[in-house]
Amino acid sequence: MTAPSSLRQSTGTPQDAGPGFIRIDRFAAAREVLRSGDVRQAGFNAELVHRFIGPRHAPVLYQDGEPHQKQRSATARFFTPRVVATRYCALMEATSRDLVAQFCRSRRARLDDMSLTLAVAVAADIIGLTDSPREAMAARLNRFFAAPMGRGAIATLRNAVFGQFRTLAFYLFDVRPAIRARRRQPREDVISHLIAEGYSNREILTECLTYGAAGMATTREFIVMAGLRLFEHDDLRARFLAADEPGRIGILEEVLRLEPVVSTLKRRTACAMTLHTETGAITIPDHSLVEIDIGAANRDEAAAGACPHQLDPDRVRPAKGSASLMSFGDGPHRCPGAAVALHEAAIFLDQLMRVPGLRLEQRPTKTTNPVSSGYELRDAVIVVE
Repeated sequence: MTAPSSLRQSTGTPQDAGPGFIRIDRFAAAREVLRSGDVRQAGFNAELVHRFIGPRHAPVLYQDGEPHQKQRSATARFFTPRVVATRYCALMEATSRDLVAQFCRSRRARLDDMSLTLAVAVAADIIGLTDSPREAMAARLNRFFAAPMGRGAIATLRNAVFGQFRTLAFYLFDVRPAIRARRRQPREDVISHLIAEGYSNREILTECLTYGAAGMATTREFIVMAGLRLFEHDDLRARFLAADEPGRIGILEEVLRLEPVVSTLKRRTACAMTLHTETGAITIPDHSLVEIDIGAANRDEAAAGACPHQLDPDRVRPAKGSASLMSFGDGPHRCPGAAVALHEAAIFLDQLMRVPGLRLEQRPTKTTNPVSSGYELRDAVIVVE
């Protein structure tokens, strides 16, 4: 078939041993795929996870259908706007104050380190990882989520061995103490919920890593990227500081629309499905790998409005829903912690950007994590003059 502009067909990738894959770069087609009941999660090494773990008690990121819906419904209470406002915002504000005060004393810091500390504090409270020193846990998770080093068989083996040691360290020093504490006294957090559901320690560890990647690693990158935009544009920074909370979040969502942390989402069709595009219906064969270009979909003028490549907090978006469009995903697997990440960034950056004499001394390096296909920003140095 001849693919229209919204669908580009390729003939095989390292991730796909089948007849080929479909790449989508238009918003309407992307949303139709993500909301369909005829596709399955295929990103973040999902098919490898299913092969070794199996469907029972797989992490929520890798579940589909009724099991996924049931688990998302059961954990939704940890991410409601009311809970974010009444429980987590106080923690975000207190942690941000501590981080900014420490930075003002030292007069120099890495923005990526500060954002990781904040993200770990908040995500750990939601998950239930509160029975080990926070800074040590942040260091362990930072090593775990770092992009693999090198290529080839030897590098792959070395990364696998180190990955196992890092996983074991995270379990022994962070997850196991939390499980023991919650078996004695359950709390209102994810680990207590998983214990009540009969999850084994190994399954809880896997779920903690999944929530950790979503709540810690991606939020860290988002905060650094949003901070860079505020450093780059004085008018945007002034507007951000003058805005109320909804206004600040609106600016952050527009930044995220242009700079989604995870640039590609993948799905595998469970059966042949038909997409309705601007040029007509297109049939995607059974068991095809569908790759969704989130950045391109977010810049689709039909969804984002006029001048979609420009950062415009006042833009009128034809597409209904989130102002960040596809940056938190869509459909059953849309990120449940979207409100948490946005509030974290809004609270922390509001406090940081008010520091007199604040300056970005060194821009971060930008790399891509091969598992998440997301960007990683490191060594963003900020100083107080």
